Amino acid sequence: MKKLLAVLVLAATAGSAGAADVVGNPKAAQSKIEMCIGCHGIPGYKASFPEVYQVPMIGGQSAKYIEAALHAYKKGDRKHPSMRGIATSLSDQDIADVAAYYSQQNAQSRK
Repeated sequence: MKKLLAVLVLAATAGSAGAADVVGNPKAAQSKIEMCIGCHGIPGYKASFPEVYQVPMIGGQSAKYIEAALHAYKKGDRKHPSMRGIATSLSDQDIADVAAYYSQQNAQSRK
C-alpha cells in the first residue's frame, strides 16, 4: 500500500513540475499573438459569435490570470467556442509566452 501511495505521489508531482517549469517569453509571443489581436486589440470591440458581448482588452492583465483563462478554455471549463478552438491549438509554452507578452502591455489598452 505504501509503495502504491508513493508511486501516485511521484506521478502527480512529476506532472505538476513540468507545468511549473514553463517560463513565458514575451519576445517569443510576437509570432503567436496574431489570432489575439483581431478581437482583443480593438478598443470597444463587440463580437457576435456565439452571442454579442464586449471583448475584454487583455493588455496589462496578470500573466497568471491569462494563463489560467487559456488553460480553462483549453480544458473546456470556460465555454466559448472561438476561444476554446484557439486555446486547444496552443502548447503550454505558447500560453506562457502569450501571457507574458500581454502582462507587459500598458494596462490602459484594456479600456
